[in-house]
Amino acid sequence: MSLSGTHTPTSRSGRSTPLHLRDVVHDVIRHFRHEKDSEAHRIFRQSAGHKPKGTLPQTINPDEETVPGIEHPGSTGVIYCSDRAMANGFSYASSHEWANLGQGAPEVGQIPEAPPRPTSIPLPVDSLEYAPTTGVKALREAVADLYNQQYRQDKLSQYTFENVCIVPGGRAGLSRVAAVVGDVYCSYQIPDYTAYDQVLSAFKRLVPVPTALDADNGYKLDVEQIRKDIRTQGLEVILASNPRNPTGQVIEGEDLKTLVDVAREASATLIMDEFYSWYLYPEKEEEYGRSLSSAKYIDNVDQDPVVIINGLTKNWRLPGWRVCWVLGPKNLITALSQSGSFLDGGANHPLQLAAIPLLEPDRVLQEKIALQKHFKHKRDHVLQRLKGLGLEVKVPPVATFYIWLSLEHLPAPLNNGLTFFEELLKEQTIVIPGIFFDINPAHRRNLFHSPCHHFVRLSFGPPLEDLDKGLDAIGRVLKKAKKEGGHAFGHSYKKSIDGVHQLDKLI
Repeated sequence: MSLSGTHTPTSRSGRSTPLHLRDVVHDVIRHFRHEKDSEAHRIFRQSAGHKPKGTLPQTINPDEETVPGIEHPGSTGVIYCSDRAMANGFSYASSHEWANLGQGAPEVGQIPEAPPRPTSIPLPVDSLEYAPTTGVKALREAVADLYNQQYRQDKLSQYTFENVCIVPGGRAGLSRVAAVVGDVYCSYQIPDYTAYDQVLSAFKRLVPVPTALDADNGYKLDVEQIRKDIRTQGLEVILASNPRNPTGQVIEGEDLKTLVDVAREASATLIMDEFYSWYLYPEKEEEYGRSLSSAKYIDNVDQDPVVIINGLTKNWRLPGWRVCWVLGPKNLITALSQSGSFLDGGANHPLQLAAIPLLEPDRVLQEKIALQKHFKHKRDHVLQRLKGLGLEVKVPPVATFYIWLSLEHLPAPLNNGLTFFEELLKEQTIVIPGIFFDINPAHRRNLFHSPCHHFVRLSFGPPLEDLDKGLDAIGRVLKKAKKEGGHAFGHSYKKSIDGVHQLDKLI
């Protein structure tokens, strides 16, 4: 205890003396030395919007201050990694030359036993007008009917078009929801979808309350801990992906039912990102074609505080259409119409009309079965090849098309995600460093202290031949490490694209 009777913090050195300014400065310097000595980390920090905040006084970067009052919010992982790939010669015009194991989208071509892919879009004259900010009524009805057929056949309370808002992409849906939420404590998990970081940073009325998920527990969402946090911390909003990006885990059955029950009983809003709800990999043949949604456990669609975000992006493998939806109580949908009027203006009108027949239940079942068989084969193939490279996945994915790969047993500096990522760029392969899934809205954490620092996310969304190309590249890097040791890595990275005109050429 100090003389004033208050507790004296113990310094990191273990001394029980008061933590003076000198100790604080030395502590900060020691922490930052790690990032300073890593070329990959310096490149990341020099990128607009990715400087650390709240630890040392900020200096003005002229590149970020050319327009007064404008701040860079920082890019999501996929965008940053694509920019870095372009600096190393990647071009969307010749993307086949690279293995993009970082992409957050599934392959979009024809797969075995799936319905034919859309090849043309009708353009009736009326579709050239703006669509309503809540979306085309016929599509809203189709979404409601599909959820009732898939998850609510035994329920008295049924979704109608008034419970559905069509939005131009999942991020737009999240942004519309965040824009209508008041000043509340918002629970989220680490690791999780990278865009949550930007949403929680931009919409400052959401006060973020993190929970770290543990590999030893299979990255399982602890429903009882959420119940306790609602009671003791006053949580009013819970934000989660299910199935989970990037770990490939899922909460379903009684656990999912309990989570919905907890939200209802505590009057806490549950926002469920269910974009990977079809990417489940059953062991039994008769289980193919099933999917999951919290909609199954909602009692009253207009009273239960459960918000579902989904769309054509992942399940229908149509990311370029940007046609998604938010389901929830009617009063939420009217609020989303208002926020959409100033945030995004609504989804593409012709593509909304083209989406309607894709939601026909028989076609949906065929899509599900084909998708699950095809992506399960790719998952098993990648896991087997990683095992052959000596990269055992501690918690293999049971859902999504992602593998959360730990690098901690590799020699330094390959054992951190940013350096591993930069080395693979030299091999024309893209992965996503784990730090992008450390939802850290204040950006105060030293990267080396992140629980996600020693991970990368691998996507088995691309076609099989691209996956093998990327795995071959990983094999070359590991072979080089075995032959030359750690000194061969961590340096000689290309810094950036030379000028805007070069970027235009690449795009």
